[in-house]
Amino acid sequence: MIPVRIQTLIVTAAPAPSIIVLQPVEETQNGKSRVVPIWIGAAEAAQMGVALEKARFTRPMTHDLFLDALTNLDARVDHVVINDVKGPTFFARLALRQGGRLIELDARPSDALSLAVRQEAPIYIEDNVLERASFPYLFKKAPDEEEELEEFRTFLEELAPEDFQE
Repeated sequence: MIPVRIQTLIVTAAPAPSIIVLQPVEETQNGKSRVVPIWIGAAEAAQMGVALEKARFTRPMTHDLFLDALTNLDARVDHVVINDVKGPTFFARLALRQGGRLIELDARPSDALSLAVRQEAPIYIEDNVLERASFPYLFKKAPDEEEELEEFRTFLEELAPEDFQE
């Protein structure tokens, strides 16, 4: 199992699917990494957005109700595993911890991820799922702050009053 994080949530207007993008937590190598896009519906994207933004409402949302029930049963989300992919459909296992017991439930990835985010539980993906469902991702080189400041200083030093005349 490989630890992953939610890199981004891309929300689109229905009927187009929204996308949760997962990325392995490990360091990128040579500016390269892998990403796993999981297509979800509009309602699931809204729930994920609420979880990522840590938004609270006066009345409990479905995921909040589920977590409240877990709390009252002395249980919590232990971790989530994206454990399979068949075509465009991903599968997940939601692991709950109740005392010394670990309870695993079949879940839609969108629901499992939304619960994990709300409880700050770890998210994993099976190695073979990452291999089959991921795409290479190239990170642009972050600008070096010192280099950027030096370029700006040079620009200021070479600036002359006539540069502002028409």
